Amino acid sequence: MIPLLSAEWLKLRSVRSTWLNAVAVAVLLALCGLWSFAVAEIWDGRSPAERATMRAAPPEYPMALALPLCAGVLGVLAVTAEHATGMIRASVAAVPRRGRLLAAKAGVVAAVSLAVGLVAFTAAALLGRLVVGGRGVVEFHRSVGEEAPWIASLCLLVVVSALVGLGLGAALRSTAGGVTAVAALLFVLPTLVATVAPDPWDGRIDRLLPTSLFAQVAGRTGTLLKDPLPPAVAGVLLVGYAAAALAAGVLVLTRRDV
Repeated sequence: MIPLLSAEWLKLRSVRSTWLNAVAVAVLLALCGLWSFAVAEIWDGRSPAERATMRAAPPEYPMALALPLCAGVLGVLAVTAEHATGMIRASVAAVPRRGRLLAAKAGVVAAVSLAVGLVAFTAAALLGRLVVGGRGVVEFHRSVGEEAPWIASLCLLVVVSALVGLGLGAALRSTAGGVTAVAALLFVLPTLVATVAPDPWDGRIDRLLPTSLFAQVAGRTGTLLKDPLPPAVAGVLLVGYAAAALAAGVLVLTRRDV
């Protein structure tokens, strides 16, 4: 299995889109810095009484919005790029057990997504603290015990998004289709539920979506959800999205010609 993982890692880092994703992460980190500067400016312009009640989104907010989509795109391209170039035929010839091939891809994509998520979110949190400095913005000065579960849940969302993208890419064999499906799951579906579903079904459905499950894993839903799930249940459901997508990918990959 180690040679197979090494081969998949070589493929992933050889694709131009992987490095474009890295550039996107750097841009997101810069946006986190700009957001922190904006919060600092707002703090400086408020009176002591207003500062006492001031609340702001955390420094990693821009990263949390877009990094899961970047990871999903990475997962999609990890398999559809081979279909586009025809290299998938060589991969299948070298590894006839297609489920094993997709498992190797999943292992590499998950490891890369986890590493990028940990570095990116930690860097965003530290950058926010550095920019805000001694200003008493609560969200920028959380303790390690409060921040670690939050960053871990964000990283879990990033990994799940990447694996969902990989599974959907293998099932649809289309870059456009896979990216659209990931974007719909992360952005379109939550908005649709919030605007179309009647109360209380909007909240009941929303708490089952990936963009809400990760917050429930960390136990930081605030007043957004009236009846949040236990963290363990939310974690199982979130991982279930990745498992379902990968199962669909394996099913298609094993039953159709490449």
